[in-house]
Amino acid sequence: MTLPVAASWFALEVVDDGLVRIDEPHADELVRGNVWWRRGRDADLLVDTGLGVGPLRSAVEAAAELVGAAPREPIVVLTHGHLDHAGGAGAFPDVRAHPADVPAAVADLAGAAFAAGIGLAEGVYPLPPLLVDAAPHAGWDGRAAQPAPRITTPLADGDAIDLGDRVYRVLHLPGHTPGSIGLVDDASGELFAGDVVYDDVLLDDLHDSEPAAYRASLERLLALPITVVRPGHGDSFGREDLVRIARGYLA
Repeated sequence: MTLPVAASWFALEVVDDGLVRIDEPHADELVRGNVWWRRGRDADLLVDTGLGVGPLRSAVEAAAELVGAAPREPIVVLTHGHLDHAGGAGAFPDVRAHPADVPAAVADLAGAAFAAGIGLAEGVYPLPPLLVDAAPHAGWDGRAAQPAPRITTPLADGDAIDLGDRVYRVLHLPGHTPGSIGLVDDASGELFAGDVVYDDVLLDDLHDSEPAAYRASLERLLALPITVVRPGHGDSFGREDLVRIARGYLA
């Protein structure tokens, strides 16, 4: 299959002062994940890294420019190891994640192969033959996760990611995957949630999913004073929607 070359692989949106959402509009909706870049006083945070197809480092530099900041090396935190969240991590030297999730190795983007790899049941989500509709550059070989992602610092529940003016606390939230985590700023109530909670059907029947653990993770989130959720897919939402989504799953 010959794909057109995308004029720009990433789309960037300034969400608030110092927060930019980066995503991949040429990826199928199932794997069109959010990459969140947060400017901090002393350090910058990058939550998740997309598929590892386009030049994410250039997008991060563009995010800094959008908010009038000088680019610098971010602290990269992976919410879990699935390809659409961890694929681009190999481009960065400081990558942190829970050790229970191993980031995907170099992979092609055939829909059937991706579904089989994560254990997505047939018919749950209709996937195209290829999970992207454009190439990031001429001569692209069709693979993602290049260079191969790796974790440099393992994270555990309660660890802190200190940006100087904001501190994010690591929440181990297994269920979607064994090593799924969230990052919560206890001062503001902001949560980077990955695929633990987003406004769509929550996937709990993949190879490594555990519904009982998922329930406990959502109950934990409901008990926290979270004010805004930055999910792994889709738009941000507030506490009212968090309660609706979590209680809908727990019912």
